Amino acid sequence: MLTTRFVDGAPNWIDIGTPDIDGAISFYGGLFGWQFQSAGPDAGGYGFFQLGGRTVAGGMQSGPEQGPPAWTVYFQTADAQATAKSVEQAHGSVLVQPLDVMGQGHMAVLADQAHVPFGIWQPGQTRGVDVANEPGALCWVELYTPDVAAAAAFYHRVLGLETSAVPFPGGTYTCVNPAEGGDDAMFGGIVPLADAPSEAEGGPCWLPYFEVEDTDAAVDKVQQLGGTVRMPATTMEGVGRMAKFTDPYGARFAVIRSEPQQG
Repeated sequence: MLTTRFVDGAPNWIDIGTPDIDGAISFYGGLFGWQFQSAGPDAGGYGFFQLGGRTVAGGMQSGPEQGPPAWTVYFQTADAQATAKSVEQAHGSVLVQPLDVMGQGHMAVLADQAHVPFGIWQPGQTRGVDVANEPGALCWVELYTPDVAAAAAFYHRVLGLETSAVPFPGGTYTCVNPAEGGDDAMFGGIVPLADAPSEAEGGPCWLPYFEVEDTDAAVDKVQQLGGTVRMPATTMEGVGRMAKFTDPYGARFAVIRSEPQQG
């Protein structure tokens, strides 16, 4: 379960790069009720999406040279420099070198062996997002990749992540958790790209899921706000009702109304 009791290897931040930050503020505000607060004049336009004064994500306007519009998932590390070095040794790449973020922490943007971007955050004054696993907040992440075994080995080497196979109707699902906390700290999964028609066109990625109170209402709202439905509302027994979208600028994300866990 994704929480704000962060441990090394678990997601602790998420942000969006978009060609139109004002449009993104309007879209996500209409969908999730988020409000946007600037990080200040020295932050290069970066700011924080908030719910009731609690930060759920970050965002900024970006240009084509910074890649296509996308959400980036960040994972906690105790040493950003060491993690970036281990990524290179594991045949990944460093897209943004580790840097200090105004004393709040150290960040870097990396890519795995399949060229999927992800971030790392070494906490300083800011540990991570203020809320997770609640309506309007990040609750799950999925890696869509051409080679599940290779991805599992890569993230185990660079972040210490562990995987386990969970049966579900029609097959098995590869779950991911940090070394500390075991299965109780499970926060995401790894999915073969070949088994995910909704992701095939956009290619491999880390896809964030945001919790909602009503998935069908979210589908309607996304369409009203100019987004695109990539996977209609679908129920998976024991998991919840989910849907996948792109925002008006092309950033992929998903929502889910999770089923209460028993026991």
